Amino acid sequence: MDVEPVAVARELLGAVRDGDPTREYEDALAELDADALARALHSDERRLAFWLNVYNAYAQLLLDRWPGEYERSRRRFFGHEAIPVAGTWLSLDDVEHGILRGSQSSLGLGYLPRLMPSRFERRHRVEARDWRIHFALNCGARSCPPIRVYEVERIDAQLDLATASYLEQEVEYDSERGVARVPRLMLWYRGDFGGGSEIREILQEFGCVPEGESFRVRYQGYDWSREPGTFVD
Repeated sequence: MDVEPVAVARELLGAVRDGDPTREYEDALAELDADALARALHSDERRLAFWLNVYNAYAQLLLDRWPGEYERSRRRFFGHEAIPVAGTWLSLDDVEHGILRGSQSSLGLGYLPRLMPSRFERRHRVEARDWRIHFALNCGARSCPPIRVYEVERIDAQLDLATASYLEQEVEYDSERGVARVPRLMLWYRGDFGGGSEIREILQEFGCVPEGESFRVRYQGYDWSREPGTFVD
């Protein structure tokens, strides 16, 4: 089996998608050499592809293995260290907020740093936050974006596609009232998006609101109902 880290993460998510056995890929990730992982993830493009696939794969696996835990306590579900990578046990929160968001707090609307990040987190986190990850991560909730298998060579185009697809599906614009109703994710991680003015620019850039129009932003609710297995090509 190919033990190149990015390839293993991609194959793991593909196996989850196809309903194939995943143990060999899980073991390969767990047994990676930490230095080899750091060398393999030498750019943010590679970090994004690797960690998005790891997060989405393990979110689906843990939803299947602990369905009741998601319903009883999402805090425990997302905070449980159940993801072994290169000899370190990580939680879904560690991967999302520590690595993919560059050590940002899960609270604080994207304006507060994560306290006391681990050495592993500091070594493997992205160098620059990319708000598009919020339209690529799927935690199993009904309001989550669908899951794609991300590839280094196409990561930028894939993230643009994920963003465009999710915003087209979720944003509701009332031109008469001048109100855009947007996903709750854009409130929870407002700082990742650059604040209110940047959110407005994003909505116009992706065609959700006509260029040049003045409008207000309102945030929709979030449906946490469990809905695993929402994959797209």
